[in-house]
Amino acid sequence: MREVEGVVLSNCAVAAGIYEMRLLVPDASDVRPGQFLNLSSGEGELLLRRPLGIARHSEDCVTVCYQVKGRGTKALSCRVPGDRLSMLMPLGNGFYVKDSERRIALVGGGVGVFPLLSVAEAYRDREVSAYLGFRNRAAICYEEEFRAVSRLTIGTDDGSVGEKKNAVELFLADYEREKPDVILSCGPPVMLRALKRAIAERGIQAPCYVSLEERMGCGIGACLVCVCDLTNGEHARVCKDGPIFEIGEVEL
Repeated sequence: MREVEGVVLSNCAVAAGIYEMRLLVPDASDVRPGQFLNLSSGEGELLLRRPLGIARHSEDCVTVCYQVKGRGTKALSCRVPGDRLSMLMPLGNGFYVKDSERRIALVGGGVGVFPLLSVAEAYRDREVSAYLGFRNRAAICYEEEFRAVSRLTIGTDDGSVGEKKNAVELFLADYEREKPDVILSCGPPVMLRALKRAIAERGIQAPCYVSLEERMGCGIGACLVCVCDLTNGEHARVCKDGPIFEIGEVEL
């Protein structure tokens, strides 16, 4: 983890209320799939950085996506090419896929699809199946990017694109055919709870790892804002101990 200054290369809407920002950084070669950064909004009075999953990266560039919801993300949406933003990166443990895990299932909902793209692009040598759920047609983003590196299935809440199913339902409908070696997921808590319940009910033996989304302050484990409950009665810091956890070890 280090503090660096990034230069905005582009910052534009890619779906309804969703922006993609590309940043030139000194070095991003050590970024792992599923890691995140804490990014300054560029507004002096907004002291806290915003935690954003890294969707893509190269040696000198990182791409993040965010939903405009409050003052901080609204400020981010106003940044223009050439603006300089401070950040802490890379943060978190990221996704680790074993050499023996050749078939990967990605289950993502809403803004949770962004860190999963980094997985699909990092493991192009594997058989990757992505099951993504969105509210409607206007909310869909990164469709072509996922199609380029995975076998993609999309569902929408209103049925405007694909089947009228959420990401978990899409995954379960395809599970017997795909039989993945590992399941990786990111999305809203209700989606992760449904996935955890389905895995238990169906006796699915493939390991499943989830990326948790929590409010964060420092991003380095000091402020304890993002503490989550573990099933063994202990607690963990999502920013420092996660954000990736085995699905059975966290309370959802």
